[in-house]
Order: sequence, then C-alpha cells, then structure tokens
Amino acid sequence: MGAMIGGRANKAAARLALVLALILAAVAEAPSAAAQETVSPRAKAWWKDIVNIADDRNEGRQTGSRGYLRAAAYVEARFRALKLKPAGVSGGYRQPVALEEQVIDQAGSAAALVGRGDAPPLLVGQDLVISAGGAPRPAKIDAPLVFIGYGLHLPERGWDDFQGVDLKGKIAVVLSGGPADLPGPLKAANRADRLKLLRAAGAVGVLSLTTPKQVEIPWARTKLLAQRQPGMYLADRALRETPDDMFAASFDPEKSAALFAGSGHDYAELVALADAGKPLPRFDLVYRMRATIAARRRPLTSPNLVAELPGADPKLRRQYVAISAHLDHLGVGEPINGRKIYNGAMDDASGVASVLDIAERLTHGRRPRRSVLFVIVTAEEKGLLGSHYFAQRPTVRNGPIVADLNFDMPLPLWPLKTVLVQGEAESTLGDVARAVAAQQGLVLTPDPLPDRNSFVRTDQFSFVKAGAPALAFKFGFAKGSPEFQIEHDWRANRYHAPADDVTQPGVMPEEAIRLDDYVAAIAATVADQAAAPAWRDSSPFKRYGKRP
Repeated sequence: MGAMIGGRANKAAARLALVLALILAAVAEAPSAAAQETVSPRAKAWWKDIVNIADDRNEGRQTGSRGYLRAAAYVEARFRALKLKPAGVSGGYRQPVALEEQVIDQAGSAAALVGRGDAPPLLVGQDLVISAGGAPRPAKIDAPLVFIGYGLHLPERGWDDFQGVDLKGKIAVVLSGGPADLPGPLKAANRADRLKLLRAAGAVGVLSLTTPKQVEIPWARTKLLAQRQPGMYLADRALRETPDDMFAASFDPEKSAALFAGSGHDYAELVALADAGKPLPRFDLVYRMRATIAARRRPLTSPNLVAELPGADPKLRRQYVAISAHLDHLGVGEPINGRKIYNGAMDDASGVASVLDIAERLTHGRRPRRSVLFVIVTAEEKGLLGSHYFAQRPTVRNGPIVADLNFDMPLPLWPLKTVLVQGEAESTLGDVARAVAAQQGLVLTPDPLPDRNSFVRTDQFSFVKAGAPALAFKFGFAKGSPEFQIEHDWRANRYHAPADDVTQPGVMPEEAIRLDDYVAAIAATVADQAAAPAWRDSSPFKRYGKRP
C-alpha cells in the first residue's frame, strides 16, 4: 500500500514537473508577466530574440567570451533563416576584430594627493576609478593637477578651456556639463577628441568629475563595475583613437570637493555653475597626483556580424544603408542583490532584436534600390571598438556606406508618441526622419539631456567619423514628464546592472515594433533616394568627410 501511494505521488510529482516545465518554456517565449501582453507575431518574435540573446547561458555576453560567441551564433542563425547574404569575411557573416584586453587591478593600484600636509588619503577603486579602456595605461604617473573647467577646446566657436593654461606635463581636471549656449552635438564631438587634444597640448592625463545632478550611474555601481570589468582597445595601433600611456580616471562625486582645498575656489559654487551651463574659471590646484597602476593585458578576438540585403538598382546597389546595434554587454560582474550576470536585455539585446525585426520586414517587401547592411557589432561597451573597426575596415568594398541608423537601448517603457532621433539636425537624414514621423503620427522631440553626449557614445558615431551621416533612435521623453522619470529610474536601477534582464517590468514589445516600423520606413526611403544623405553646413560632424 505504501509503495502504491509512493508511486502515485511520484507520478503526480512528475506531472507537476512537466506542467511547470511547460509554463517556464512559455515564459521564455513571451514577455515577462510585467511586460505588455503581445498579440502580434512580430512582437512575440522580437521578445523571443531578446530572451535568447539575454539568456543566462550567455553569461552577459562579455566581448569575446564563450557567452558572446554563443549569442553571435544565434544571430547568425537568424540571418541564415532570413536568407540574408553573408557580408562578413571569407564568405561568412563574421568579421573578426583583434583586441587587447586590459584589466586594471584597482585594489592593487595606489594613488595619493601630494602637496599639502592635510591631503586626504585616496583609495583606488573607492575614491577614484582608473579607466581600463582606450589604450594602455602608464605604469606610473606623478603630475600636477590643473582645473580646466569643462575641458572644451573650441576656439573657432569662441570657447577654449585650454587658452592660457599650461598643460605640459600636467593632469587636466574637468567637470561634466558645458556652456548652455553651445549646441550639444558640438560639445559632444569635442569631448570625443578630448584625450587627443590634451596630449597635443602636452597633458599626461585627465581626471573627470561629475556633478551630483549629472550622475547617470550611482558611484557605488561604478565601483563594482570597475572591480571586475576589463577594458579593451584595438590591437591595430593605427586604429586607436586614445593616445598610449595617458592617465585617465574618474572621481567620486561626493568626495570631489577635497581636490579643491586650498585652491581659493569653492567646489559647490563650481558645481552650481556647471549645472547651469555657465562659464567656469581655470586654475592650478595645490595638489599633484602620484599613482602606480597595476594592469594585466592579453590579446583576444571577437566578431562583428554583417548581413546584406542586395539593392535592386544596378548602380545604387553599390552603396549601402547600414542598420546597426551592439551584441556585447558586461558579462559576469560583482553581485548586486545576489545576482552577478549582467544580461543586458535592453542594453542592447533589444536593439539587436529590432535590427532582426527590420531585416525580416525588408526582406518580405519591395527590395530598395540601395543595398542594406545589418551590422551587429562587438565591443561597444569597451568604447565603440567593433563599430569603429567595421567603419574603418568595412567588409563591403565596392561602394560607400552612405548612412547608418542605430539602435542602442531604445527603451520601449511607455507608449510611442514622440521619438528622440539623435543626429537629426546634422544631416539631410533629419528631413527624412521628420517626414516619416509625420506620416506615422509621430513627433520628434529634442534631447532633454544633451550633456550626456549620447550621440558620440553609441555606435553610430563610428560611422559618422568615417564620413557617413547617422541617426540613433530612442523613445522620446521630455524633461519633467512621467516618461523622463521612468527613464531616470531605469538608468539608476537597471542600467549596467543585473536587473536589466528579461524579468524586468514595463517592457512594451508592441510599442517597440512601432519604432521598428518607423526606422524601417526611414531606411527604405534613404535607400530609394537618388541622392545620398549629406551633412548640413552647420554640423560639427561635416569635417569627418563628404559622401558621394
């Protein structure tokens, strides 16, 4: 009797386990319970791509890792299923990118402020974080500190934080923000060149400060990321944009005031000026920074993925419109709330899913005149390295890439009514973006946070530097709106954290598909136009080159 009861119990348990397995499988195929219910097959497919790319088994898709390669294989399989032409190297979808990984041992490094007997002690990895990306860091640094305001060098626009400052052999200390009367893209483009400009002026490093109001990632999380996150740079020195042996670090916003002791300037007043976009003074600090940097380095390779939809026009098909997103994320890091896999569901599995969705739509419609490239890049989180490599060493050789349309964290967390189209004022692509928006009942909204420098921090900027006009797309939000608060809270709690996974609440797949439709229409329009997109004369990015 006991055996019979036990057998029934085992069968019941087995049935329960099967039911649970089916439920879990269903959950993996659909948005989380907190996400919007999907009704369309496209929205379901979009979410399924995110679930597969941001799966725990991919271990956060650290550049070049086993998990990254597993996710890359998934994207390749999707390209093949769509019957897209391989556009990588050697007849495949992949373009290998040779990199060097650099890990800064923050705890094993040391730094001190020297120059006054009451200098506060510094703990690397706590009070300041030494940057691991861009280029090899020096083993030692011993240099005076000089505050140069925003660190902008724009003499042609009447603004030059370098003017009258002796930077030779010094570490420049810069504060976030910028003058309110200068366009955001202009400031962003200049910041992208900052290390090169500082090296040319004789500086040996930069120490970056952020006002508390302008913090994107809480300092506690910045410290956690620095403890285990490797930096990277391209193995090909000719392609590196950061000079070798430049010191680069950021400082705890809550402790930055200590740097200004004895300078005759009040840090709180400087912060208030920066938050208001007003001019800042420039002056020597009483301290010099002395540091030793413990680093280890190793070579690795990680692939970009490139597929092509050949154009229909015999002549224009030799030109390309690229649609891009990045596949990599942060891998496995320091635990937060007991979780250590940084899945990157919104950053940027969602962007990859949107590129795949647009690819499927374009392959089933009328083929555009120009060819369309679907470019899924590596090492975005390491400084746009994969996209920079592709833009400088494109796998398509018979004609130019005339435009790039990029997805990076579009954040479909509220209904799509307005679209933030970064770069729309810089080229004729903006005309297309506005016209298509009007057709689809959408409105373009200005960037409410221009000093984030978002346009130069995501992969479209690599195409810009290669001469191609570009746009980047996000769900629009206005300062002070409920959407602004949602975006703020998401960055504070989920951006670059394990909480950016497929269980997060509020994701709206159907709204994401509406943004995909918008970008797909822009891509088709640009691909069909007789003339390639062109830079505006007023754009600071026009200097990067002209398109045919």
